[in-house]
Amino acid sequence: MSIDSIIEAGITSPNSLVSLLFIIIYAVMILVIMSAFAYLFGWIERKVIAKSQYRHGPTYLGKYGLLQNMADLIKLISKEKVTPANAEKLLFSAMPQLLVAMTIFAILIIPFTPNIAVTNIGIGLLALFVLIAFSPIVLFLAGFASGNKFADISAQRSVLMLIGYELPVMIVIASIVVAANSYNLHSIVLQQSKEYFALLMPLGLFVFFVAMLAELERSPFDLREADSELIAGWLTDVSPPYYALALFIDYTRMFMGSLLIAVLFFGGWLGPLMPPILWLLAKAFIISLIIIVIRVSVVRMRIDRILRFGWFWLIPLSLINLVITYVIVR
Repeated sequence: MSIDSIIEAGITSPNSLVSLLFIIIYAVMILVIMSAFAYLFGWIERKVIAKSQYRHGPTYLGKYGLLQNMADLIKLISKEKVTPANAEKLLFSAMPQLLVAMTIFAILIIPFTPNIAVTNIGIGLLALFVLIAFSPIVLFLAGFASGNKFADISAQRSVLMLIGYELPVMIVIASIVVAANSYNLHSIVLQQSKEYFALLMPLGLFVFFVAMLAELERSPFDLREADSELIAGWLTDVSPPYYALALFIDYTRMFMGSLLIAVLFFGGWLGPLMPPILWLLAKAFIISLIIIVIRVSVVRMRIDRILRFGWFWLIPLSLINLVITYVIVR
């Protein structure tokens, strides 16, 4: 019996205790995948950045330096956890855990295969973006709660960027709903069995990808950690264990964004020969590599240019994409 059928049998079981048990097992499985992704891409990103700067990157610990991240993790979590004197202690301590929980919930909504998914609600796409849209608010609270002026400015930048990219994203989502005639993520994937939405709406893919970079605060939209201006932004006053959690959040959010792009524009788990879950993970892997390459090749944008780019370019392009999609589909 495949893992798909086992999980499906557990989640759809009439016995609530059995369903709860399998949901917990599924959540643990997703957490393991997230952790493996964060560890692997932490290593890959360091290697790619080092290669672009004519350095070796992680080398000495383990084959090809694969154990360097483990050594760094052990070093970080073994340090003392310190809370700044001026911080709002409850908010300062709770916000990272809240962001991790929101990211995990968002990934749980994304279907990995037709059967591997906790839920198959009709408004899955909207529910997913409600969770994603709260991330900048949580980052704002984390920066505000630290009591540091650099962290506070960093937090404000996160919210300002939300104004620039949120509307184009929603217009692109409207285009996807028009093409799939559904907010259901399973239906959106199955609608791409003949043609990926990336081919149907390349403008929408471009707008969504750029907006997702801004949502994930990856280069060139990494203004929350503009080291030339804000030191480490909202992470300026954090202790090492807190910083390790922040790095985990960063890579799990990239994993979530890559999965979402793969599901909405590249057919999710659809593909020949390989198991469905491997197709989805392979597509997310390639998208994540592109995100890393962009980081090492594009300079950081100013906040005013990001807002101008969002309102004067992304919104018109997303509206053009919506019109074209409606004409083609209808």
